[in-house]
Amino acid sequence: MPVTDVQQDLDNLTLTITADFAAPVERIWQVYADPRQLEKVWGPPTYPATVVDHDLTPGGRVTYYMTSPEGDKFAGYWLVTTVDEPRSFSFDDGFADLDFNPKPGLPVSTNVYTFTEHDGGTRATYVSRYESAEALQQVLDMGVVEGATAAINQIDDLLAS
Repeated sequence: MPVTDVQQDLDNLTLTITADFAAPVERIWQVYADPRQLEKVWGPPTYPATVVDHDLTPGGRVTYYMTSPEGDKFAGYWLVTTVDEPRSFSFDDGFADLDFNPKPGLPVSTNVYTFTEHDGGTRATYVSRYESAEALQQVLDMGVVEGATAAINQIDDLLAS
C-alpha cells in the first residue's frame, strides 16, 4: 500500500498523508494532470469520481462529483493556486452543490501536494490545512482519513495498468 503515514494535527489545523510509489515523479504528476487518470483515484473505490472541468493551472478550476453505490452524487471543486510541474501544486478544495457552487457551512481546505524523488520512486506528501480545529474535526468525522487513504492506495493499480 502506498500510504505510509497519516498525521492529524488539530493544533496546526493540518492533515498530512505521505505515500511512496514505485514510479518516477513525472508519472505521478500525470495522475493529477490527466482528468481521466484523476477519475480513477480521486475518491474511494466505492465512490468513483467524474471530473467535469480540469484546468490545472494557477487560477484554474477542477470540478468533479463522486457517485455513491446508491447513485447519489457528491460534488466538489478545486481552485488551483500554484503549479510547479511536475513537483507540486496547491489548491483550495471545497464541497459543492451539483452546479459546482460552494456549499456554505462545509469546510474548505488549502492543499499542497508535493512529489519528490525517493528510493528510486516518488514520495508524495499531501498536506491539507483547515480554517479551524472544528473544520478539521468535521472532515475527520466524515471519514476523510479512510477515504483519502483508500483513494491514494488506488494509484498503484492505475500505475500497473
